[in-house]
Amino acid sequence: MLIAQISDTHLSERGQKTCGVAPMADNLRRCVESINAFDPTPDVVLLSGDVTNNFAVTEAELAVEILAGLAMPLFVVPGNHDDRAVLADVFGPARCRLSEAGFVDYVIEGYALRIIALDTLHAGYPGGQFDTSQRDWLRARLDEAPDQPTLIFAHHPPLKLGVPETDQDGFVGVDALGDLIAEYTNIERFLCGHVHLHTNTRWRGTMVTTAPSIGMQLALNLKDASDSKFLLADPAYLLHCWTDEQSLITHHIQVSNLEGPFEFS
Repeated sequence: MLIAQISDTHLSERGQKTCGVAPMADNLRRCVESINAFDPTPDVVLLSGDVTNNFAVTEAELAVEILAGLAMPLFVVPGNHDDRAVLADVFGPARCRLSEAGFVDYVIEGYALRIIALDTLHAGYPGGQFDTSQRDWLRARLDEAPDQPTLIFAHHPPLKLGVPETDQDGFVGVDALGDLIAEYTNIERFLCGHVHLHTNTRWRGTMVTTAPSIGMQLALNLKDASDSKFLLADPAYLLHCWTDEQSLITHHIQVSNLEGPFEFS
């Protein structure tokens, strides 16, 4: 099974660059072309939040228009720059489904890996939230298939990653989430975004992997959280490959005009 993960697309209004400098719509189109051209073809695409930059319906509509070019199913969770109701309405229930409790929490079945979409949006705040009402829902979903290899994908990483700019955002209810995750040995990975960098680390018996943004790369500053800047970068995304040996291998794909390939000699 092959899963493409894109994150932090931060689309602005049509024809506008995000923050006046980042061509995020063009970057997203380049990612779609790259994912479609990959051989073998990915089975699904996961978009781990911050789809829009300013919560706008028109920004979400632009995302839907561009992502309609994907040749495989797409699934979406909201980030702190999104309005969950807007995303659910514009993307529709097949790609961004609201639960009865009003969260974008749902399960993707029918693949070698079971995928659970988890809504970590804390409306009005930059950091994450695992609501107490989500605890029973997530436990019930995990109990449905305790032996099947499972991915959880969300927007916010559930731990500090040594990046002051996002570490200070916090995550309400993260201990309850971690305690629950630690009970299950079949959770292969916790996929997320938010930090605009590719990172990997152990957490509560599983691995947390964050995807890069598709063009707004965080300027890594391990000392000063007040110095918040980003760099313009070629778009990038992750490919997660679940092998016949039941290993989950992650590749960082940079969408760049590289020279080659050349033969080793």
